[in-house]
This record gives sequence, structure tokens and C-alpha cells, in this order.
Amino acid sequence: MKTSLLMAALMACTLALPARAETPCCATGDLGLVVERATGSLLVIDRSDRASIGRIEGLGDLSHASLTYSPDERFAFVFGRDGGLTKVDMLTRQIVARTLQAGNSIGGAISDDGRLIAVSNYEPGGVKVFDADTLALVADIPGTSKTIGLVDVPGRRFAWATWDSGEAFMADFSGAEPVLTKLGDVGKNPFDAVLTDDGHTYLIGLFGEKGVTAIDLWDADPKPLRFLQDYGKTEEDLPVYKMPHLQGWAFTEGQYVLPAVGQHELLWVDRDSYAEVARTPMHGQPVFIIAQPGSPYVWVNFATPLNDTVQVVDSRTHQVVKTLTPGKAVLHMEFAPRGAEVWISSRDDNKLMVYDTRSFDVLAEVPANSPSGIFFTARAHQTGL
Repeated sequence: MKTSLLMAALMACTLALPARAETPCCATGDLGLVVERATGSLLVIDRSDRASIGRIEGLGDLSHASLTYSPDERFAFVFGRDGGLTKVDMLTRQIVARTLQAGNSIGGAISDDGRLIAVSNYEPGGVKVFDADTLALVADIPGTSKTIGLVDVPGRRFAWATWDSGEAFMADFSGAEPVLTKLGDVGKNPFDAVLTDDGHTYLIGLFGEKGVTAIDLWDADPKPLRFLQDYGKTEEDLPVYKMPHLQGWAFTEGQYVLPAVGQHELLWVDRDSYAEVARTPMHGQPVFIIAQPGSPYVWVNFATPLNDTVQVVDSRTHQVVKTLTPGKAVLHMEFAPRGAEVWISSRDDNKLMVYDTRSFDVLAEVPANSPSGIFFTARAHQTGL
């Protein structure tokens, strides 16, 4: 009798266990993807081993590609310059679904519940929203202007700005039907935008005029607020060889750290008052400004022809503390989630350089085909990324 009861209990426990996943390995928490722009492929990297472990091919034009992750860190959604939206499986290293949803797209975002994927388009403009499971179209929000700076906002919402018309919008998908709201007129030719790390403020950089626009998304009736309208007015603008990427804007020490468009400087702005507090002369035209986690430092790379260099700046003193030369055409930097190391892509040297962020020693060099964007799966849990 006891034996029969024991066998029955074991069978019940076995039936209660989840079925074994039909996947080849492994946890995804220390994995990442690197955009190989010239070959339309993604390099799968293992951050712990500081090595590449596979490649996913067939993603089309990745010359200005970005991506975001599902909440479980298994799937990545890749936004290609050819209008392609591609869903890839990190474990099987295969394309799950793909759609050419527009003629020219510039980025996208995933909703905070992980169920919607939004894509911003240059051609024909506007925003399209897709089901994250199937990539079936959920909503088509047309526009007559290039759409830039698309971000996810807490509450199943998305915000974006428009280059030609100088406006900002928000779409709310929390109800039965989406609700579109104009947030206001933000200025001439907004070139990119970013949501602060607390989901509070939507910052929009302007190319057609001086200044930056902030919108308080915690306000019941958000309104655009302009600041930094006087920077650079007494100096002659330098050529802008590459637009700054504002999703690299850093928020540290109670400050926004912003690129001075047309100048080789960083602008430091008090986060509460929007007053400029300092400027830092730099090696070249800043492109990405990224805060090192758990430290007072920001790391900066630069536009061509001075794009073989990365500089590290102390947010307390606003001084450059280190200058590195990782390789030709440095396009992107990505920190380990706790900031112990940084991965840097050198497109023209076909490699990724990994640095210790305290000693600045080189920890590894990983071959890659014309690498640009580096994206670790920890992004799956960060608002605005």
C-alpha cells in the first residue's frame, strides 16, 4: 500500500512539472546582440565570457538599426532602416517573424507590459503599432512628417515628435481603443528625443533652432517648456557630420548632460531648474553621452572625422578624466548593467573592445562585421529603451 501511494505521489509531482522547453540552452541574462550593419546580421554575444556565440542573418538594411527586448529577454524586436520590423529568438538564433511595415523607419519601442511594438517611420511618416506575439498590425497612426524620438511611456503609452511639423504626440493604448493626444508645438526640426530614466520628462532636441524642449509627462495637462535657447548664439556653428543620438543622453548628479549641437561641447543642465550649470570642451562633436552605472562618470563618443576616440567626463567637476582610442569609427557604447565594464564598437576595425571601467584596461577584443549598436538584454527592464 505504501509503495502504491508513493508511486502515485511521484506521478502527480511529475505531471505538475512544466514541460521541458524545446530550446538548445541557456539563460539570457548575460547575452546581447550587436548590429552588423554591412551584412544585415546580428552577432549574439555572451557578456560573461566576453565572446560571440552565434549570428542571426537575413535582417535587411541595418545601416541605422536599433532594437528592444521582450520582458523575458528571449525575443528581440529589430527596427531596420528599410522599414523592416523583425522578431528574433535569442535562444534558437532564428527569425521568428518579419514584416516590411514602411519604406524607411528610424526606431521603435515596446510597451511597458511587453505586448505592443511601436515603430516610428520616415516614409510615409507616422507610427505603426504591432502585436508583440505575432507582429499583426494593431494600429496605424498616419502622419505627414518624419517621426523621431519614439519612446515607451509607463501606462501602455508611446510618445514621439515630428521633424517637419515640430510637434509632439502621445498615444495611449491602456483602454479598449487607442487615444491620440497632441502634446504641443515643440520647436523647429526636432531631431531626436528621450524619456528620462524615471519616466517623468520627455526631452526633445532641436536642430532648426537653438534650444531643447521638455514636457512633464506626470502633469495632468502636459505643456512644452523651452530651455537652453541661448547656447551657441555668439559662436559660429561648426559642421554637424552626424546627428547626436539623444537616447544616449545621460542623467547624473541631478543634471542632464546634453550635446551642444553645432559645438564641440557638453552642456550640463540642472534637472530641476533647467538652468545651464557648466560646459565641457570636448574632442569633437558628441554623438552618444552615456552614464556609467553606479558612478559619477559619463562616456562620450564623437562624429566623423574625429570618431576614433572616447572621452570620460566626471559629472562632479565637468572635467575630462580619460581619453581612449578604441579603434576606427567608434559608433556605440554599452555598459554591463552594474557598470563594471563597457563594450565599444569599432565599425571600421571590425571589432568590439571591452574595457574595465575602473582601470581602463582592455579586457577583451571580439571580432564583428562592421559593428554599430550594442544591446544587452538588461534593456528589457529599462523604461525608454
